[in-house]
Amino acid sequence: MTAIRDSVSAVRCFRFLAAGNAASAYGVYLNLVAFNLFVYDFTDSALQTGLVMAVRLLVGLIGGVLAGKLAARLDLKRMMITAESAQALGLITLVVFHRFTGVWLLYAVVVVAGLCSNSNGVALRTAVPAIVGADRRVWANGLLASCRSVAMVAGFASAGVVVSLLGHTAAFLVSAGTFALSAANLAWLPLRTRTDSGETGAEGRVPPERGGGQEETRPTRARRMAALAFGALPPLVLMLVAVRAVDGFGSSAHNVGMPVQSRAVDPDDPAVFMSQFWTTWAIGNLIAQRLTTRYAKRRGAPSDTAFAVGVMIMSAAFILAFAGLPVWLALPVIVLAGMADGFTENAFVSRLQTLPEKGRAAAFGLAATTENTAFGLGMVISASLLERFSPFGVVGAMHGAALVLGLAFLLIRRRLAAAPREPSHQTADAAPEREREVNR
Repeated sequence: MTAIRDSVSAVRCFRFLAAGNAASAYGVYLNLVAFNLFVYDFTDSALQTGLVMAVRLLVGLIGGVLAGKLAARLDLKRMMITAESAQALGLITLVVFHRFTGVWLLYAVVVVAGLCSNSNGVALRTAVPAIVGADRRVWANGLLASCRSVAMVAGFASAGVVVSLLGHTAAFLVSAGTFALSAANLAWLPLRTRTDSGETGAEGRVPPERGGGQEETRPTRARRMAALAFGALPPLVLMLVAVRAVDGFGSSAHNVGMPVQSRAVDPDDPAVFMSQFWTTWAIGNLIAQRLTTRYAKRRGAPSDTAFAVGVMIMSAAFILAFAGLPVWLALPVIVLAGMADGFTENAFVSRLQTLPEKGRAAAFGLAATTENTAFGLGMVISASLLERFSPFGVVGAMHGAALVLGLAFLLIRRRLAAAPREPSHQTADAAPEREREVNR
């Protein structure tokens, strides 16, 4: 009876946590638009605006691995509270002191926002299995993704209205308020963010130390750097992270190409098409989270194969969405793209959460770094390609790379499954089987 009561309490707490995280996500997307506009107005320089965006990208590159290391060592609840509070304090400082400081304050706020956003995301994903239990993590990830999708659409949709009617200061204060609300919510909730045992999953165990040799006792600098970036992650997990990164590389193309495509579809009012596109995408994402949660209750968390197939479907759907289809046909395609996007995110996150806590934190830190790197690089490449090629061609080429890598993963996964394995390696594939048993 006590176990049931604790389970119900954990679910209730997580619903409040997801609501607070949605408020924070709204602040992130609102601030993303408002801050870029403010930088250009404040500096009156496209170069400075570009440099600030470059710093944001650079922080995203290094922030993921750093966040993974911190999440493996620090209390996750305090880490999330600190991250949210620091973002709120950074924006309030910008509002109060931007008239008395130079451009350096803008860079400082960008660094704080980038580091704290990464830290909060890595810590939250690492803590999910401890908060709700391993058997409910698919449901929890779906709830977080659903709330974040709604927050993204609301944040982008309201940013222009808030900035144009109320100004940058109001937008910054609203964003700071959402971060403060999320921090207070986290402080209030009785969250358990660590399990009793560090080994909550079947994968990623650090192999026992082998004796003999100076090379083992004194690792080289290259090995230390590799350990910092990859921890003790299994090759299959690294492959999943690579597929997810190329998925982000492809997604950058439709994000950059959307304004160009919108103007081609509706020259008089391109914002209408953009609004329809992202709203329809969000609907598909919400549907996917519901279906994935129901599937997990019956069959367990989605497999690696399902994740790769989802990436391929998503890439193909986004390519078709830019093919100039009539609206009645384009909308279902966009819904499919949103569904596949939501499914792959849930499948990927749930898969990494089968790792033990230290390996889990390192995996999410590495994933954040590779995704930010691939997305930023993809934005630069797609922006340059759009100067010469159509959005359909650019999206087709870059999402095509994700489609090909997803297919390659399936082929490699199939060969690994067919190859004879030693007993020590069989635990890496045992997690999906245990998932089905746990969820029955």
